Amino acid sequence: MMASVAGRYASALFDLAAEQSQLPTVERDLAGIETMLDESADLQRMLRSPVFSAAEQSKSLEAVLGKAGVSDLTMNFIKLIARNRRLFALPNMIKGFQMLAAQSRGEVEADVSSAVGLNEAQLEALKETLKASTGKDVRINSKVDPSLLGGLIVKIGSRMIDSSLRTKLVTLKMRMKEVG
Repeated sequence: MMASVAGRYASALFDLAAEQSQLPTVERDLAGIETMLDESADLQRMLRSPVFSAAEQSKSLEAVLGKAGVSDLTMNFIKLIARNRRLFALPNMIKGFQMLAAQSRGEVEADVSSAVGLNEAQLEALKETLKASTGKDVRINSKVDPSLLGGLIVKIGSRMIDSSLRTKLVTLKMRMKEVG
């Protein structure tokens, strides 16, 4: 990831934010921008479309992010990537920055898919179990995938633990075909 364009920009922003003691502020700003991108198809289209000039993109984002109250450092970063025509990679830059920030705090990120939403007690129990396994604090990104039928799929880095009912049923079906 860090060898990619998005990774290099994320690393540069992380270094600059750390140097200026603004890591929490920039991380909060980027989380807000990520939420805006997730909720607005128009904003996503504006970032990816080559039809808009760099100046138009920069001006639009400056207005939107100004209303959102992002810090000067984050605003200048967004203007820079707009000027360099790299806005299409912004979501990956945000992910890269979040990964670097988590590493600096000694955290790992776990992506958890479940058939139904997990309540706070279940999330805390899962965090404790994963912390015991990894030896690090774990931040959980939870999503619901009804096709799992039951159970969980947990991804931490390159490791994946699949205890979903769907996978167990598929495995059972394959074993039954081998027997009969």
